[in-house]
Amino acid sequence: MHSTFLLTAVAMLAFAANSLLAREALGTVSIEAAGYTAVRIVSGALVLYGLMRRGKLQSASVERSLPGDWWAAAALFVYAIAFSAAYLSLGAATGALILFSSVQASMLAFGLFRGDRPSLREMIGFAIAFAAFVYLILPGVGRPDLGGSLLMIASGVAWAVYTLRGRGSRDPIGETAGNFVRASVFCLPLAIFALLYETATLSGVLLALGSGIVASGLGYSVWYRALRGLTTFQAALIQLSVPVIAALGAILFLNEQLTLHFVVAAAFVIGGIAFAILAKQKRQV
Repeated sequence: MHSTFLLTAVAMLAFAANSLLAREALGTVSIEAAGYTAVRIVSGALVLYGLMRRGKLQSASVERSLPGDWWAAAALFVYAIAFSAAYLSLGAATGALILFSSVQASMLAFGLFRGDRPSLREMIGFAIAFAAFVYLILPGVGRPDLGGSLLMIASGVAWAVYTLRGRGSRDPIGETAGNFVRASVFCLPLAIFALLYETATLSGVLLALGSGIVASGLGYSVWYRALRGLTTFQAALIQLSVPVIAALGAILFLNEQLTLHFVVAAAFVIGGIAFAILAKQKRQV
């Protein structure tokens, strides 16, 4: 139980860091979306593949096939490119809130389809969180860019697919490495386009490397481990803590000014999470 909590906390910090790194790199145009995505995925693939090979050598494993699968890799690629494109027009905190609201809605829908039946109080918590998400994107002062919002919703759906593909993983680092290596194949056209038509500064490349190596590659392998101790509903809800972490980081490191519109939406999203988690704990006592 304690290990699941620790792994989940580390993964949530990594997810929030991804939003901050992407916004800093793409919001300041120190690198563009195609180049950022290619560097992020390929660098993550190289580091994770090295870790996977080291682990196999230490365990004297003779398995030669690459773990993971192409469906997970495709979901990872769609998530990454839509994520990068969305952060051209969204703030770090707003993007994170839209992303993980979309993730949890997608995962809950899948859980219900597979027969998961959350309690009434858990459903009320979800309804509060989702209503706050709808409030966030409704027309009005402080509403985020529509195009960026739609891209981030697509990214969230793809991330939910990737997360669900990872449930029950017996080799988190190996499967994450395999998925990143396969996703790197999809990134080849992006890399070519970026080399021909985009420009990037050293800081932009370094931010993309930080996202790929630490926040994405290592962060996602930790998340695969954490998923072993979480239900689909728990995994969907806990990810809604990321926008709050991202919001704090955006204030501290990116000098973002949060609007009342966002603060109200985020407060009810997190309130919904807390209500649902407390309901879950009460039911298990």
